[in-house]
Amino acid sequence: MRSRYSAYALGLSTYIMDTTHPDNVDYTLDRAKWHKSIEDFSHTTQFLGLTIGEVIEGETLSYVTFEARFHQGSLREKSRFYRDGHKWLYEGGEFSS
Repeated sequence: MRSRYSAYALGLSTYIMDTTHPDNVDYTLDRAKWHKSIEDFSHTTQFLGLTIGEVIEGETLSYVTFEARFHQGSLREKSRFYRDGHKWLYEGGEFSS
């Protein structure tokens, strides 16, 4: 989770795409369009911090609860990550207020 937050803050689109599970709603084979979308978000967002809450680790499925803070407000989510070989892929999550 920390690495993906940092990648968004730094505009590292390729890292975000490479760590996104194919079942994620943002996943697309049109990598140029996806890359541009991530870059646009990264360049128009001021990233203010990340707080990691509960972490539930499994062998193939893990959950991370976090709060990300931006100049526009904050985002709270319980994220799902699936293991694919030696890396974890972000599949999705449930937002909370």
